[in-house]
Amino acid sequence: MEFVATCLFGLERLVGENIDALGYKRIETIDGRVIFSAPDDKTAECIARCNINFRYAERLYIKLGSFDALSFEELFQGTKSLPWEKFIGIKDAFPVKGHSIKSKLFSVPDCQKIIKKAVVDRLSELYNVKQFSEYGIKYQIEFFILNDKVTLMIDTSGESLHKRGYRKQGNLAPLRETLAAGMVNLSRPREGVILVDPMCGSGTICIEAALLITNTAPGINRSFVSEDFPFVPRTVWESVRQKAREAVVPAYTKIFGFDIDRSSVELARKNASEAGMSSYITFGVSDIKDFYSPVREARGTIVTNPPYGERMGDIQSARELLEIMGKVFSERVPNWQLYIISSDDELEHYYGRRSDKVRKLYNGMIKCGFFQFYKNKKN
Repeated sequence: MEFVATCLFGLERLVGENIDALGYKRIETIDGRVIFSAPDDKTAECIARCNINFRYAERLYIKLGSFDALSFEELFQGTKSLPWEKFIGIKDAFPVKGHSIKSKLFSVPDCQKIIKKAVVDRLSELYNVKQFSEYGIKYQIEFFILNDKVTLMIDTSGESLHKRGYRKQGNLAPLRETLAAGMVNLSRPREGVILVDPMCGSGTICIEAALLITNTAPGINRSFVSEDFPFVPRTVWESVRQKAREAVVPAYTKIFGFDIDRSSVELARKNASEAGMSSYITFGVSDIKDFYSPVREARGTIVTNPPYGERMGDIQSARELLEIMGKVFSERVPNWQLYIISSDDELEHYYGRRSDKVRKLYNGMIKCGFFQFYKNKKN
């Protein structure tokens, strides 16, 4: 059985590594998608394990098939040829949605209608019915057409996987959890090196860091639409969740989060409590101007998502903040490693240092640079 894991652009490698760690075979990586396979007799287990354990992916889909289509007739016939009856029963609902990019069949509403009709025709012939009530289990069909190649899938996640369940509300412009987890991973957390977010907002980076270093499965406390699928027994979900609980390990470093806004810090504490990570994170109210290492003479890593103009609406204030950050960090934690995400291409100029590496990431639809500083020197 083939599956598709979707993700934010820039996180494909981390999603692939997540898939490798779970023991499944990668087939292909395309922008924002990783296609992989699992043995047919392990389909149910794969759906449960991936949804619960995926740290960087946005959704998990069952891949029904792919084919080229330059006309609606080809789209219809290609869709009808796929084994929809393996999943969709006579009473089940099967709405259709999707995207088309750089393809002759560019009208999404028209593609939706053709795909729906093709699935209905196939199931009507097999089940010997003319109409479907669609009041049973919901199987969300999704299509993706890129360069005239159609991929048809069934969603197994329901709500996007970045919704871990701990953040009931966020502050202004919250960071997506999957991206925060990726940033923490790329910062290479290590034993004996504290991790600090000096502008923590609602605490997402700190919470994702705690989940990562304790090997806590991100989806362990949330539900998934595929829990209603009859071919994924409840016993499988229970077994996978139990194994995930047994895999949790003690934290090997300390995590700190600070913010100038008291209400944000209170929200961060609440979110950490919801995630079960309160005991691993120390939050406090502090202005970036007053930043010092929270542990005397500690080795440390800063991972942060400072406000930037495109996200917050005031680029001048954001750049003044970068200047303050550059001065404060170079003077007070000169030997720490720094990881900063921003959409400002001029970050290095205002921060006052050239980064050692810049990785392209996306915060939602905003193209960003993930600026990585390893050495305390100006270039």
